[in-house]
Amino acid sequence: MTERLKISIVYLVTAIFVLLNTYLVYKEIYFGILIPIACIMLIMFVFSLEKVLLLAVFVTPLAVNIGDYDMGVSISVPSEPLLIGILFFFILKILLEGGIERRIIRHPITLAILFNLSWMLITAITSDIPLVSFKFLLSRLWFIIPIYLGGLMLFRSKPNIRIFIWAYVTSLIVVVFYTTWVHAGYSFSEKAGHWVMSPFYNDHTAYGSILALFIPVLFGLSLDKAVTRRQRFLAAAAMLILIMALYLSFCRAAWVSVVFAIGVLALVKLRIKFKWIALSVIVLMTFFFTFKFEIIDKLDKNKQDASANFIEHIESIMNISTDASNLERINRWQAALRMFAERPVVGWGPGTYQFEYAPFQRSKEKTIISTNLGDHGNAHSEYIGPLAESGLPGLISVVFILITVIYTGLKVYRHAANSQTRLISLSATLGLITYFVHGLINDFLNTDKASVPFWGLVAIIVALDLYHNTPSEETKS
Repeated sequence: MTERLKISIVYLVTAIFVLLNTYLVYKEIYFGILIPIACIMLIMFVFSLEKVLLLAVFVTPLAVNIGDYDMGVSISVPSEPLLIGILFFFILKILLEGGIERRIIRHPITLAILFNLSWMLITAITSDIPLVSFKFLLSRLWFIIPIYLGGLMLFRSKPNIRIFIWAYVTSLIVVVFYTTWVHAGYSFSEKAGHWVMSPFYNDHTAYGSILALFIPVLFGLSLDKAVTRRQRFLAAAAMLILIMALYLSFCRAAWVSVVFAIGVLALVKLRIKFKWIALSVIVLMTFFFTFKFEIIDKLDKNKQDASANFIEHIESIMNISTDASNLERINRWQAALRMFAERPVVGWGPGTYQFEYAPFQRSKEKTIISTNLGDHGNAHSEYIGPLAESGLPGLISVVFILITVIYTGLKVYRHAANSQTRLISLSATLGLITYFVHGLINDFLNTDKASVPFWGLVAIIVALDLYHNTPSEETKS
């Protein structure tokens, strides 16, 4: 094709677009303006899928839900459409290029994820509401395949690990500034702190969980001597911003998760042997079950509700007598356990808890915020929810992911061939530990806000284990 012909084609296409869009605007149809953007995105999907992935990560904190989130018929725009597109083109790329590396498939974390997805598929088939369950499974796939498998491709280049983290954190800080500005208009009250992050995050618990997750990660980046002093300073500054935002979020579970991660860090640094940690856990569990009635009686006397006062807010964590939030979680968990007792193997189907739990509530356990309409969230636990929806194997599959992720992260830390790999693996593991702890009383992995950073950090740990655990990586930044 001659140069003159190429120019003629460009002019022709441009003229057609101008004429077409002029006609559409005349008819008050404005979608034509998006045609060039759609063309650019299509080209990026075909020729630069990694950049689309980073774009999806960047827009996730700023994405807004369209539809009814509580009823499970919403979509987060623009992040989820981008992830769906990445899912399609990534599968196409795998088919054309001959599949995924065997060592990725054989990795313990990948096997744990495959076990979880396989059992989810089985229980979707046996589900009481198959349409809901298969939609739930599909949404899990458009998080895991682009972010976990796509992330592994991206993280073959070590600098992309920091680019991924900063892509999310940069937008998250924008949300923090917006949230703080709105919150200031309400004198930083505790009640306003529950919703001022809207419309970007559903509530303060979702917002707090992500703040907590990135604090250890940024702490690690601030200590990375393989990068410039300016980069370390920016990471430290971002960490302090997130700590401030976490305090103002009034999210008690997020506070506890960070404290727990600090405790794990202390154990790692003190090189406490695993057998002593396991013995301590057994002693604590034995103590709890021996004196459980006395402990519950003591907790039942705690009348401290959530408060703007830091100490009182901490005390309210153990209030199971008057705190509506705590009582409603217990109500949801009790209903989930009754659902599990009725169907202990396959459960009621992935994503169906909120549509099935109402008959399993007891009137004496209901609170002022209880509902029978299948709205206001689900089981409020990353562990009890799967137990009700996918039975005991579902819970085991989640715990299997937890164990393999933490074990691999700490293994890479202990046996890393260079200091940078050691630092990144530990900070990513601690970040994920905050989410595993938070997951005891909340569950957000059905949302893009949590799934993108969660599966991204998991992919970072696997990539470090497979690609960056050699002495030659010491010099790479």
